Amino acid sequence: MASTVATPISESSNITDLVVTNGNGVKGLSEMGLKTLPKQYIQPVEERITVSNILPQESIPIIDMSNWDEQKVSESICDAAEKWGFFQIINHGVPIEVLENVKDATHRFFNLPAEEKRKFSKESSPSNSVRFGTSFCPEAEKALEWKDYLSLFYVSEDEASALWPSACKDQVLEYMRGSELVIQRLLEALMKRINVKEIDETKESLLMGSKRINLNYYPICPNPELTVGVGRHSDVSTLTILLQDNIGGLYVRGNNDSWVHIPPVNGSLVINVGDALQIMSNGRYKSIEHRVVASGSKDRISVPIFVNPRPCDMIGPFSEVLAGGEKALYKQVLYSDYVKHFFNKAHDGKNTIEFAKI
Repeated sequence: MASTVATPISESSNITDLVVTNGNGVKGLSEMGLKTLPKQYIQPVEERITVSNILPQESIPIIDMSNWDEQKVSESICDAAEKWGFFQIINHGVPIEVLENVKDATHRFFNLPAEEKRKFSKESSPSNSVRFGTSFCPEAEKALEWKDYLSLFYVSEDEASALWPSACKDQVLEYMRGSELVIQRLLEALMKRINVKEIDETKESLLMGSKRINLNYYPICPNPELTVGVGRHSDVSTLTILLQDNIGGLYVRGNNDSWVHIPPVNGSLVINVGDALQIMSNGRYKSIEHRVVASGSKDRISVPIFVNPRPCDMIGPFSEVLAGGEKALYKQVLYSDYVKHFFNKAHDGKNTIEFAKI
């Protein structure tokens, strides 16, 4: 690869063509050997993370799931969801080999030629359920995020087998199947604390009626301190189950304006509460802001499974939560409207939840 880049590449139209239109993604930009970050990726100072606002002594809980049925495990899950909105789980039952395979498959997909990845872009994809893209919402962002992604909305095994990229579909499906029991058990524990004794068919739909899985790729960045991998946001899911590699770079909001690093733990999964669960629990469980920093030395990947209501579901605080006379903090909203509101704007911290507030 060339170590220097001709000046015209810094022009906005050339960047857009290279990264977005031609399917090279930010990975293609990174591989050109850029010495400085293109201006389109330079974030405002207030959106950058600095040493001064990192809390090195703080850490989110790591919960050992070896003995699922023990009361203290359930209590640890609920306590973490209330206080932090984030926790890591180990000995969760998803085989390490399955996790390694999906990480390898993520690298394999992003190492495909640009013309292969472009087949899954917004303009060319055979289905709205399969989308290769870059940044978050380029048309709405003042500054772009240093990330490429493949987003896969799960409809059925048959559709996934037919339409998902062959470079990764088998491994992704295996990971999704392998995580089903973990998701079920986590939600059962979380529901009991908010007086939902049983997850019946209606509750199952509201809590986990649909799933989306993303393969995220954060290539080496020439000036990582000036940009972000992912900007400040909270997820719109019920729960997010995140597999990260060993590079690090995920930060969660601590007290005030501080940020806490979530260090990679081999074999672990990072769990976080999404906005849908915050709404359904009437604020008992917290959907917390998080972000990803760019790296100047290594390519990073992550693979989140977003466990969601169905798009056609109305979500609001569960009646069981309000049974004791607690006042509802959120109105009933159509989940697809909530999600559209999130995806039609740049990442903006916790502002999406305002859409559902009474």
